[in-house]
Amino acid sequence: MNTIDLSPLYRSFVGFDRLANLLNQSQQQGQAGSGYPPYNIELIAEDRYAITLAVAGFQRDELQIQLEQGVLTVRGAKSADAEENHNYLYQGIATRTFERKFHLADHVEVSGAKLDNGLLTVELFRELPEAMKPREIRIDSDTAAIEHQAQPSSKDSAA
Repeated sequence: MNTIDLSPLYRSFVGFDRLANLLNQSQQQGQAGSGYPPYNIELIAEDRYAITLAVAGFQRDELQIQLEQGVLTVRGAKSADAEENHNYLYQGIATRTFERKFHLADHVEVSGAKLDNGLLTVELFRELPEAMKPREIRIDSDTAAIEHQAQPSSKDSAA
């Protein structure tokens, strides 16, 4: 198994050490995964995405979508009695149990999901908190003003 060496990136990126773990996990899942069910990831707009999985043969109650700590997990399991009612001569439509995981970036949330014509679409959006949005920083020319702002006033220290 090949791993990706990201050490050159650590020289200029701070706090992205989690990225290496995500890339390694993704590579391991790609090698171990069966590729079932097939899926698309689509950029709908600047901060909107959609993941569409081909889940032909599955009913709504046989699918489960879960979001936990930035990992979106989609599971499908056919009920045992549904399979007993059929006597297939040939079965080309796979309806085996599956679990597909997607690692979401920070601040990406699920806005909804729909099942239509055998396609399960999970809608996602990214919304940055106010603290992370760009803001203008005022530049002062007086160093005394900066020192004054950094020191607490006598009222603050008395409280």
